[in-house]
Formats: sequence, C-alpha cells, structure tokens
Amino acid sequence: MRFLVTLFIALIILSALQPWLSKLGVGRMPGDLRFRIGKREFLLPFTSTLVLTMLMFLIAKLI
Repeated sequence: MRFLVTLFIALIILSALQPWLSKLGVGRMPGDLRFRIGKREFLLPFTSTLVLTMLMFLIAKLI
C-alpha cells in the first residue's frame, strides 16, 4: 500500500515538473505514455516514475 501511495505522489510530481524534466529525458523511456486529446498533451510516465522511485529508495537507504 505504501508503494502505491509513493507511486501516486511521484506521478503527480512528475506531471507537474514535466516541462523541466523532459529536457533531462524523463518521459521518453519505453513504457511512458504520451498522447494528445485536442490541443492538450497528456503524459503518463510509468517507467520514469518507477526508475525515479527506485533511485529515491536507494538514496534513502544509504542515508
């Protein structure tokens, strides 16, 4: 349950920071979904979220 909450929070943060993070390559990994509805573009960075969550977990374990 805690993992799902962390995943949801990471999705919200990544969606908010998407323009800045796209310059770093986040959102372009296989498994990240990007689609347009009308003039609006939606990004669901599933793979990027998992990678960044694992990275944060490893950093937290080291600290």
